[in-house]
Amino acid sequence: MTVPPNASTRPSARAARADSPWIRRWSGGSAPRYTLVCLPHAGGTAGFYRPWAALMPPEVELLAIQYPGREDRFEDTEAADMHELVGAVADALQPLIDRPYALFGHSMGSAVAWELAHELTGRGVPGPRRLFASGRAAPGTAVTGHLHRQNDETLSAELARLGGTSREVLDDPGLRSLVLTAVRHDYRIIETYRPADRPPLSCPLHVLTGSADPELGEERSRDRAGGWADLTTARTEVRAFPGDHFYLTPRRREVVATVLRRLDPSLTTGGAHTWPSTP
Repeated sequence: MTVPPNASTRPSARAARADSPWIRRWSGGSAPRYTLVCLPHAGGTAGFYRPWAALMPPEVELLAIQYPGREDRFEDTEAADMHELVGAVADALQPLIDRPYALFGHSMGSAVAWELAHELTGRGVPGPRRLFASGRAAPGTAVTGHLHRQNDETLSAELARLGGTSREVLDDPGLRSLVLTAVRHDYRIIETYRPADRPPLSCPLHVLTGSADPELGEERSRDRAGGWADLTTARTEVRAFPGDHFYLTPRRREVVATVLRRLDPSLTTGGAHTWPSTP
C-alpha cells in the first residue's frame, strides 16, 4: 500500500470539522466514548475551561465554546440575541455530535446549554446524556435586570460582587474596557432573553452551585432545584460546593469529578488521576 505524502500530518476529518472559531478542543484520546461541551458565563471565554483538560480521562473529549467579541474573536460580529447565539453554536457543534454527549453551562452558559439541548433535538440530533446547570436559576425564573445599560462603574461593581474578575483587571483601564465590552454584550443577551414555552427535556439535570452564590445559593437551589426540576422529566440533582458564584475555580477537581461520575461512574476510577470522592 502506498502512503500519501505527509499523511501523518493531515488533520483527521473530525479535527477539520472542529476547526471552527466557535470550538476549542483540548482533550480526548484516539477514540473517546463521550463528548463534554462547556459553555461560558457572561463575559467568559472558552479558556475558562482549559484547566479541565488536564483532568479529563482519554474517554472524554472536551469541547468549549468561544463566543464572539473576546480574545481571538474580538473583531467577530456579536450575536444579536439568544436565538442567534444558540443557532450559531448548534451549527458548529452538530457535525461533532457523533457519540453520547453532555452539556455543562455556568451562569449565562446554563441558559445557553438548555436552549442548545432543545435546538439540537429540534434538528434531529439525539438529546444530551446529561445537562449540568451551574450558578444560575432556571430559564424563566432567574432574576434579570438592566445592567447592560448601566455605566462602567456599575458594571464593574457587579463583577466585583460576583467574584471571578481580579481587582487588577478592573483597575486597569485597558483591560477593564476589553472585559466590559464582552460582559455588556452578554448581559444584553441574557437580560433581554425570554425563554419560549418548551416541553421538558428527557435527560437527567444536575444543578451545581456555590453555597454562598448570590445568584443561586444553597437555600434557593432547594426550591425545585432553582426551577430546573420543572424542565426535565428525568431526575434532577442539586450539588452545592463551598464558595461563591465562581466556586468552580477553587473546587475544579471536585466539580470535574462530579461531572465525570454522573456522566459515567467508570470514568472516575483508574487511569492517571485519583479523583476526589463525591457523594
